[in-house]
Amino acid sequence: MITFILPGYSAHNRQWAEEIAKKIQIEGEVRPVFWDHWDDPEKTFNPKKKAQDVIDVLLKDNANIIAKSVGTMVAALVVQQIPARIGKVILCGIPSISDRRKEIFKKAFSQFSGNNIIVFQNSKDPFATFEEVKKFVQEVNPKILVVEKPRSDHNYPYTEDFEKFLKS
Repeated sequence: MITFILPGYSAHNRQWAEEIAKKIQIEGEVRPVFWDHWDDPEKTFNPKKKAQDVIDVLLKDNANIIAKSVGTMVAALVVQQIPARIGKVILCGIPSISDRRKEIFKKAFSQFSGNNIIVFQNSKDPFATFEEVKKFVQEVNPKILVVEKPRSDHNYPYTEDFEKFLKS
């Protein structure tokens, strides 16, 4: 089992992905994904292409996913394509609750077992608050647990929570 870490869009998210990968204590390979545009501003970020890249790396293996911010969209696109090969999904810092995102998330997660997916959202995340995300997620799949974290930023350093969920 591979655990992919799909970070947010901005280059500072590289540090978040590396830190989670280094600290988390779980079985199997832990693989942070780095976005091309971090090193080459000429590269564009395409969530569908990034999802396909993850699937291509995965080959025939199964995977868990830890995703933050725009990485949650990539995670949804991966799950849409290979739901039977995904073990557990952790989404944190969902940055938008648009109708377009809801449609994509519904395709990916509406039938996903509530035991295999969890959302962490900071109380006052500047992109989308806990209350906004909780309402959004309940419309996607009411079985998904949304956990409120007491922060007012878009940082998600919850390695112990991630580890506990993946081991459950």
